[in-house]
Amino acid sequence: MEENSLNVYGEQLRSCSINPLTGFFRDGCCNTSFEDTGVHTVCIQVTQRFLEYSKAVGNDLSTPMPQYNFKGLRPGDHWCLCAGRWVEAYQAGAAPKIFLEATHEETLAIIPLNLLEKFKA
Repeated sequence: MEENSLNVYGEQLRSCSINPLTGFFRDGCCNTSFEDTGVHTVCIQVTQRFLEYSKAVGNDLSTPMPQYNFKGLRPGDHWCLCAGRWVEAYQAGAAPKIFLEATHEETLAIIPLNLLEKFKA
């Protein structure tokens, strides 16, 4: 984890998940950079409703893909989600809860803090 990464409260970014290993950089944190065009900055708690929604819109996160060392997500897992995808899930009524201390501050460019706080895990 980058020591200077901050969460939505301006505090040091906390780890989101090591098992499953998450993050754009697979460092367990929702870190981001200019290379992360998907903005994988929102630390969520996976729900069955969200997995079904994500699969329906073409991003199957529940099926294992061993070639990518991906075991598939299950309800209860923590995962760094793309901020835009969270907004889409929110608009569809399938938004998962969020761990704000592990959600990168860059998320605030896409989702306002007051909305994030309504989904605090």
